[in-house]
Amino acid sequence: MDQLHHIWAFCLMSICLSPLVHAQQRAVWQSDNGDGTYTNPVIYADYSDPDVCAVDGDYYLTASSFNCVPGLPILHSRDLVNWEIIGHALPELKPNEVFDKPAHGQGVWAPSIRFHDGRFFIFWGDPDRGIFVVTAQQPQGPWTQPKCVVAGRGMIDPCPLWTDDGKCFLVNAWANSRVGFNSVLSIRELSADGLQPVSPPRIVFDGGEENHTTEGPKLYVREGYYWIFCPAGGVEQGWQLAMRSKSIYGPYEWRRVMWQGKSGVNGPHQGAWISTPLGEDWFLHFNDKGAYGRVVFLQPVDWTSGWPVMGKKGEPLLSYRKPKTEVSVSATKTDLSFRAQESDEFNNGLGLQWQWHANYNQLYGMPTSDGCYRLYTQISQGSLWHAANLLLQKVAAPKFLVTTKIQLAAKEEGQWGGLVMMGRDYSSLVVCRKGESFVLQQRTCLQADTDGTELVKDIATLPPSKCDTIPYAPAIYLDVYLRMAVSQGQCKFSYSTDGRHYKSVGESFAMRQGKWIGAKYGFVAMCDSLKSSRGWIDVDWIRVEP
Repeated sequence: MDQLHHIWAFCLMSICLSPLVHAQQRAVWQSDNGDGTYTNPVIYADYSDPDVCAVDGDYYLTASSFNCVPGLPILHSRDLVNWEIIGHALPELKPNEVFDKPAHGQGVWAPSIRFHDGRFFIFWGDPDRGIFVVTAQQPQGPWTQPKCVVAGRGMIDPCPLWTDDGKCFLVNAWANSRVGFNSVLSIRELSADGLQPVSPPRIVFDGGEENHTTEGPKLYVREGYYWIFCPAGGVEQGWQLAMRSKSIYGPYEWRRVMWQGKSGVNGPHQGAWISTPLGEDWFLHFNDKGAYGRVVFLQPVDWTSGWPVMGKKGEPLLSYRKPKTEVSVSATKTDLSFRAQESDEFNNGLGLQWQWHANYNQLYGMPTSDGCYRLYTQISQGSLWHAANLLLQKVAAPKFLVTTKIQLAAKEEGQWGGLVMMGRDYSSLVVCRKGESFVLQQRTCLQADTDGTELVKDIATLPPSKCDTIPYAPAIYLDVYLRMAVSQGQCKFSYSTDGRHYKSVGESFAMRQGKWIGAKYGFVAMCDSLKSSRGWIDVDWIRVEP
C-alpha cells in the first residue's frame, strides 16, 4: 500500500509540477557574468542550510524546506554557479494531522544529500520526531517514502559518512528549543545501508561559550583525517568552523575558517564542501538577508595550510572566477538547460518553483485545460498566516517586477483573490465581490504570526467583465491585471483593466520574512463564508522581470 501511495504521489507531482521552458526568458538574478567570473550570491533565493553532492561532473543541491510543500527541493548545476530546480524529494509531510495545516517552522531542517553505492540519499532532521531519510536512483526521483532512522526529539542537521571499510556514521546537532541544550555535536554508527542505528550517540564536540550555537555539521574524510565542517554563532552573525581528528569519535581540533571580517557579508557559514573532478575545492554557504531569506554564496577553498581556508584569507568574496569544468557552461547561451524559473504560463500545470504552506489538497486548486491554474476560494481563518492554500514561490532577486493576469469568478458576496507578498507581515492586492460589483482592495496584516489584525483598504470599484445567465449559482466575473514592484525590501502595487495602462494604488509595504524562511509571493483565493458555492481565480500567467 505504501508503494502504491508513493507511485500515486510521484505521478501527481510530475503532472502538477512540470517545468516551464521559455527560451527567451531572462532570470531576474544572474550570477554568471558571462566572462568567466561570477558575482555572489550564486542563488539569490531562500535555499537555507544548503548541501551539495557531486556525481560525474554534475552537482545536486538540496536545502531546508520546513513546512513548505513539496519539500526537499533538488537543484542541478554543472558549474556550481548556474542552478535550476529539477524536482522535489518530498511531496508530502507526515503526520497529516500536523502538516495538513500550516505548521510554520516545523518539518524539514538542514538536510544533507549524498551519493553512495549507486543511490542518492537525503537525510534530514524533524526536531519534533527524529532523523529521516529518502533515497532514489536518479535525483529527479522517484524517491522512496521517508523512513525514520532515529526517532526522538531535538535531533537536527544530520549528515552521513560511508567509510572505505563499509561502515556508516551519522553526525547531528541538537535543538535547544526541543531538548534544552545545543552547541553539541554527536556521532553514532548506522547500519551499512544507512537505515538504522547500531550504536548509541557519542558527543564529539561542545562549542560552549567560544563557539555557541554549533550546529549544521557535515562529515567528510580527507588525507587521513575525519573532518567536520559546521557553523557556529547563530544565523545572522555566525562563522564557519572546520575540525579534524584521526578518530571518528574525536577528540577534534578546530579552527575558524570563514567569518565576516571587513567583507560586509554577515554570518557567512553553513553549507557544503565540494571537490571538483578537476581538483578544485569550493564551499557553498548561506548569507542571511532578512526578508529575502538565506541566499547561497560560493567561495574558493585553499588547503595549502592543511586547513580549508575559505574565500580570501577567511573572508567571503563577492566576485571570483568560475570553477573550472570539463564542458563550457555559460548562462548566456540559449542551448543550455539552465533557465529562469520565476515566470509561469501554466500551460503544463505548475512550474517547479511553486510551494504550498501545507500539504496539498486538490480542493485548493488544479490546472485547467485552457492553460490556467484555478484556485478555489477557501474560508478565511482571519489571517493568511493560518491559510494552507497559499500558492507561493521564493523571492529570487533584490529587485524585480511581477505582473499577473487573473479572472475572479465570484458566486457569492465576500469571495476574493489576487496577489500576495507573504511573511510574518503580509500585504496583498486583491479583488472582492460586493453586491453585483467588485472592489479592488489592499489587505495588510502586521505581526500576522502573533494574531495581528488584517486591515482592509478599499481602493476602487470595478464593474464585472461578464455575468452568468444560468439560474443555478450564477457567477460574476472580473478580468484584471495585478502588478507588484519589489525593490530593496519594499513592495508597491498597481493594477490595470486592459494590460497596458497601470495605475499605482495602495501603500508601500515592507517585506518581512516568515518563520525560518524568507518572504514569498504568489496567489491567494479566499471567502468570508461558504454558504453554497465556491468562487475561484483562474491565473492565466505570471511574468517576473528584472
